[in-house]
Amino acid sequence: MERELEEFIRYLRVERNAATNTIDSYSLDLKRYLRFLGQQEVRSAEKVERAHIISFLTLLRDLGLTPRSISRNFSAVKSFHRFLISEEFSSTDPTENVEAPKRSRKLPDVLNPNEIELILEQPNVHHVLGVRDKAILETLYATGIRVSELIGLKQTNVLFDQKIIRVFGKGSKERVVPIGRSGLLWIRKYQEEARPRLARRGQTNDILFLNARGKKLSRMSIWNIVHQFSVSAGIKKEVHPHTFRHSFATHLLEGGADLRAVQEMLGHADISTTQVYTHIDREYLKEVHRTFHPRG
Repeated sequence: MERELEEFIRYLRVERNAATNTIDSYSLDLKRYLRFLGQQEVRSAEKVERAHIISFLTLLRDLGLTPRSISRNFSAVKSFHRFLISEEFSSTDPTENVEAPKRSRKLPDVLNPNEIELILEQPNVHHVLGVRDKAILETLYATGIRVSELIGLKQTNVLFDQKIIRVFGKGSKERVVPIGRSGLLWIRKYQEEARPRLARRGQTNDILFLNARGKKLSRMSIWNIVHQFSVSAGIKKEVHPHTFRHSFATHLLEGGADLRAVQEMLGHADISTTQVYTHIDREYLKEVHRTFHPRG
């Protein structure tokens, strides 16, 4: 089935415009799957049965793969067989009646609003890089965007009048994210007071946030900024850029935001990905019930 796998990878790349990481992961997982089938003397998609899928997943578990990795492998296998049916390489789907492996989901670390405020107060806004760092932190918390989206943000992507930013996420998918008054205020301040001084030193390509050499910031630079100011704020939790994203989502849901609205802002294709952020909201509801219900 090597030829069919090549067709599937081409389909992901050309027709689905899948992210490079996704393509690489699926390719690796499916090559492993085909090797397994070969060892079972299965040479065509029509010969694959439900029992083969279960045996493959059991083998992955016995090899010590995490539930998350097993779930990703199963997703790749399921997508592959659906593709084979759609392209008439096969008439049956052996994954159809196989239950997806349970994924244990670690709850992300979340900062409370006071901890966020402490971190936001740390940059020295009397210094060029301090103004930039303040604007970066404000933007992360105001929008919940990923680091890759932040460092690729261009000046033209910030629409001040409409109070939104245009973000290009995974697979170059575009979405629009609202940004509050404080975030816009500090982006504007950075653009007026700091960015022109940084931009003199390099070709910026309209990238919004620049390093000291006038170039695009790296992921590690953003990690260092967040870590530095979290430590100086005295935060004991492990804080990284994604913590701001988790906190953004959780604080919205605590405030009563609709789950699908948060899903849209985060750029999650599947609402189940967003549901991990409802843990604190559920705990809050239980606390309200215990406190105020007569039978609580």
